[in-house]
Amino acid sequence: MRGCRGSGTAAAVPAKASVRALEGGVEVWVARPGPAAPLDDMLLERFAIAAAVLLEHSSVPLPELGDPALIELVLSEGVGTAERSRALHLLGVAATAPLRVLAATGDVPGRSVVLGAVRAVLVTEVPEVGGRLGVRPLLPAVDAAKSWRGALTALRYTSDGEPVVWWERLGSLGVLAERLAGADIAALPDVRALDRLAAEPGMITALDALCATGSVRKAAVVLHRHHSTMTARLARAEAALGFGLDEAGRFRLHLALMLRRLRDNGD
Repeated sequence: MRGCRGSGTAAAVPAKASVRALEGGVEVWVARPGPAAPLDDMLLERFAIAAAVLLEHSSVPLPELGDPALIELVLSEGVGTAERSRALHLLGVAATAPLRVLAATGDVPGRSVVLGAVRAVLVTEVPEVGGRLGVRPLLPAVDAAKSWRGALTALRYTSDGEPVVWWERLGSLGVLAERLAGADIAALPDVRALDRLAAEPGMITALDALCATGSVRKAAVVLHRHHSTMTARLARAEAALGFGLDEAGRFRLHLALMLRRLRDNGD
């Protein structure tokens, strides 16, 4: 169990509780029957930060994990504007300050927290990093939860050939990410054809290059392949896809490739 008491209350703190003192004589505590659990210290720390935010304290003693816990509050969909603004204040960020949230698969400099398999990073400028990166435009810091959603969507469209995707460049693809489930995408004939083509090493990379450059010759140069080799590979792709890779066909191919990324990168 956990609890919070102020200086004027009579609530007793259990004898074996772990306690954190906040401003104004307020204490928060965590107690349980038997020995403490391994994550009790983290639970108490985050409870203390949340209590400080809700009580509008100007500061709270933060250990090493303080910033990540506050960033979680800032990015949470379940936190109201007032609570998010207070958490930003504790981070030293004004609610109206321009802020960009990144969704990354690797290490990125900046204030960050790992949420599931993805690292959320608060920055103003996009750094040069390794790994994949979903980038959301600058927004007021109080809109960080919205920025985080966009960054996650952009991350789902990344690939080895396109490791950085900017949300504002997705256009309608951003809406599709919200509307289409993985099973719906997997059932599309064009995506199923790409799945079969993926068995040939380098085929998806070649198709990505064609869509990115708009030219067989330019794609061959990018991939350091001879033009004739590229032409033969694309002929096999056309046979499997059932349509030509002229300008209209490349648009259809690009859509299928992006939807396949969306499916493979999960929710």
